Amino acid sequence: MTENLSKTVSQYIGPNGPDPAELTLCVHCGLCLNYCPTYLELGTEPDSPRGRLQLMRALDEGRVDASPRVQLHFDRCLQCRACETACPSNVPYGRLMEATRANFFERRPKSLRQRLLWGLVMRRIFPYPRRLKFLLSGLRWYQKCGFQNLIRRTGILWRISTKLASIEALTPNATRPFFHPRDIYSYSSSTTTKTSAALLTGCVMPFIYGDTHRATARVLSRNGVRLVAAEKQVCCGALHAHSGDIETAKKLARKNIDVFLASEPDAIVVNSAGCGSHMKEISHMLRDDPEYASKAAYFSSLVSDIHEYLVKINFEPPKGVIQRSITYQDSCHLVHAQQITEAPREILRSIPGLDLREMEHPDRCCGSAGIYSLAQSELSRDLLKSKMTEINATSAEQVCSANPGCMVQLDAGLRLFGDRKTEKTERTLHTIELLDESYRNAEGTQYADKV
Repeated sequence: MTENLSKTVSQYIGPNGPDPAELTLCVHCGLCLNYCPTYLELGTEPDSPRGRLQLMRALDEGRVDASPRVQLHFDRCLQCRACETACPSNVPYGRLMEATRANFFERRPKSLRQRLLWGLVMRRIFPYPRRLKFLLSGLRWYQKCGFQNLIRRTGILWRISTKLASIEALTPNATRPFFHPRDIYSYSSSTTTKTSAALLTGCVMPFIYGDTHRATARVLSRNGVRLVAAEKQVCCGALHAHSGDIETAKKLARKNIDVFLASEPDAIVVNSAGCGSHMKEISHMLRDDPEYASKAAYFSSLVSDIHEYLVKINFEPPKGVIQRSITYQDSCHLVHAQQITEAPREILRSIPGLDLREMEHPDRCCGSAGIYSLAQSELSRDLLKSKMTEINATSAEQVCSANPGCMVQLDAGLRLFGDRKTEKTERTLHTIELLDESYRNAEGTQYADKV
């Protein structure tokens, strides 16, 4: 009996595992249940934050085995961290879930698809901008040549594989001009420079949402911020950390710390909520690293979400009118992890003519959650359908958010479940793009983006 118990514990406990003291903080009150999207969708206790915390403790104490059935409940977690907002005991659920997944990551057997995803895509392509650009150039060709339109119009994938068709439906638009960190040199401040900031360009975002980066650069320059290029930056590692590949996440964090601190910015500005949340918490991830612990703490202290940063520096109120109704989707890692809810709305309400229509649960996860929409495609689709029901109920002409993953997911939702009363619903915008649009409308300025 003792031998079996020891074997079970040794399979689970690892250097990156959850803190046993933090696991005991949960008092089982259940206030988290009605905030958890997977519990609301599935109605099962093990798929709630409280249930997963109990499973973590049982694994930690050797009372259950790390079986595929147990792993499934952890895999279903979106890590949206809505439970943290609801929790009266301040349980650091997101941190505990990352640590739990880190323990599973190297130990669990992986299918061929999972080995390809992590061994090739996540470790050998995502961290390297040139390789990722090459991969996404293929996607760009697929979309520009009209092949994607043909596939979607005929519906052939739905007849072949529902899962494959669901994944294809989430394919982001890669036809817009790409963005490179050095492109920020094209945007010089039109006012007296007040401060300097380096912009995280990230991994996928420069190639999928280059327009958002260009809008961000223009808005910052307009508000007297001198932009600093951290040209050799890499993926922030949020996707890796959330999925349990903690060692790769640490490697990427060290690289970015060196690159960003070398550029000596007054702030590091992030327009991707998931990346910003992770970067603010890098100091905890590297707390035991003798070389990087103090540097990581300083690095994290410089990180600001673009919305909180603009409010902090007293952004210039825009004067250009945008006659449009919009609804705002709170990005989970902005509202729950970073506790930022008012700043994006302050920016949206400052835009003349813009009609902000709140949906019923703007802070409930849309089902994107990094690579969750690929790994748990059916559940992700169900969550997206529920989200689109709320969006459609607002009758808003456009949806906006503050995270690229949400934008990809919501764009898919508009195609699959949207109310097509207006063509304006065909694209989800970042809140900063709306602010930039208002500035441009006031000046009558059109910007020619580089290809």
